[in-house]
Amino acid sequence: MELVELLPILIIGIIIIAVAVLFTFIPVMLWISALAAGVKISIFTLIGMRLRRVVPKMVINPLIKAHKAGVDVNTNQLESHYLAGGNVDRVVNALIAAERANIELSFERCAAIDLAGRDVLEAVQMSVNPKVIETPFIAGVAMDGIEVKAKARITVRANIDRLVGGAGEDTVIARVGEGIVSTIGSSDDHKKVLENPDLISKNVLSKGLDAGTAFEILSIDIADIDIGKNIGAILQTDQAEADKNIAQAKAEERRAMAVAQEQEMRAKVQEMQAKVVEAESQVPLAMAEALKKGNIGVMDYMNYRNIMADTDMRDMISKISEFENEDKNDDR
Repeated sequence: MELVELLPILIIGIIIIAVAVLFTFIPVMLWISALAAGVKISIFTLIGMRLRRVVPKMVINPLIKAHKAGVDVNTNQLESHYLAGGNVDRVVNALIAAERANIELSFERCAAIDLAGRDVLEAVQMSVNPKVIETPFIAGVAMDGIEVKAKARITVRANIDRLVGGAGEDTVIARVGEGIVSTIGSSDDHKKVLENPDLISKNVLSKGLDAGTAFEILSIDIADIDIGKNIGAILQTDQAEADKNIAQAKAEERRAMAVAQEQEMRAKVQEMQAKVVEAESQVPLAMAEALKKGNIGVMDYMNYRNIMADTDMRDMISKISEFENEDKNDDR
């Protein structure tokens, strides 16, 4: 009796669990939404997506959106793009935006742009509404040595055909900066650049700087221009300072050589004085030898001594006179 009473409850529980599993594994509500939107899709297709580890709503919702917008895409295309790691919703939004703007864009190209890592929706929007890129202040030096700083605004439009493999904004800014520096540097006078900043725009724009980039440059406008440093004067000052340092170094070298030569001459004088002293030391020995051999007499020796004493006395008198003259000059 108990089993008979529990049997209906067990049957109801099994039915509830089966329905829950069914609605969990098979997105019935998503299938109903697709049918209500006019998208014909089989329930078995949704089951196949589950088996292929594809989230059905990530494919079906963009498919409904594309169908309502009149964009021709199918489930296989969206599913393959999802499996490739692309953003299906962004691709469909880009296709819808391109369709509304009368821009020719196929699903294959749109998917390739998305898989390349670029925001294809932003690119389509930029094709309709051009973007303005502002450069930082770029400094150039005119031929007269004056530094001129300029800031430019670059109006660009996305080139969808070159989005895959095309250079980005950094390349455009670098090329425009190079053109600004080149234009300022080729100017004879910085005043001409200040008077006609549009010369920079025309010169830079004529170089075709958008070649190989993902953008098409529409215009280049000089937003601000200013005077910087007098680079020519600074370079001349630095050169003069360098020349002065070189001259000082050479003068110091010559002075050192002169001091070395002076010391060398003093050493030679000391050497000669030593030789004189050595020669004078030989005189008494020679006189003693002469006296011993009888070449000179005693009177000759005494006369020599008197002459030497007389010479010393005269030297002393001359030194005293010089000292007195110096004292008189100091008193005056």
